[in-house]
Amino acid sequence: MAQPRVLVVNNGTLSLKQLRGRFEELGSRTDVVTASEVPARLDDRYQAVVMSGTKVRAYDRDFYRPLIDLVTGSRVPVFGICGGMQILGVAHGGRLADGPQRVGGYEVQVDTEDPLFAYVKPSVTVFHRHTLYLQEAPEGFRSIGRSEHAPVEFLRSDDGRIYGAQAHLEFRRDGLEILRGFVQLYQ
Repeated sequence: MAQPRVLVVNNGTLSLKQLRGRFEELGSRTDVVTASEVPARLDDRYQAVVMSGTKVRAYDRDFYRPLIDLVTGSRVPVFGICGGMQILGVAHGGRLADGPQRVGGYEVQVDTEDPLFAYVKPSVTVFHRHTLYLQEAPEGFRSIGRSEHAPVEFLRSDDGRIYGAQAHLEFRRDGLEILRGFVQLYQ
């Protein structure tokens, strides 16, 4: 089988190099575009889409419309990380709210029956760098991870194709193992 390709949508993350490195470490090639450069269709070029974190708020639905159309219209697994998850949440009717500033490692409880968490224990330590949180899973999604400060640390669509993580999974060992679970969805 050919090496899987992942389309990484760079929404302005400060850790693009680390994010790409994690997917390449797990056996996938990565191509990068910005949200304003996303293709109209994936065709068969990519086996997954990853939406990076962002330096801007996820409220600009018009700006992110081509990205959301691509994600919802494709058949491949999708993973929104930090701001990427917030973009997905807002696009599907979720609400964001300011919360405590968190930078560093934080403990999160995850639903280990979900395939995303096949390689981790029920309590993981993941890296945070933000102050904005999704307050509840929007319609068509559910929370599959929670913490003291965030009721939606991890998000999954009802059909199991679209995932989101509040944390930056490109850092820390548990983050790598969660990404390993995602990679198993398309390899």
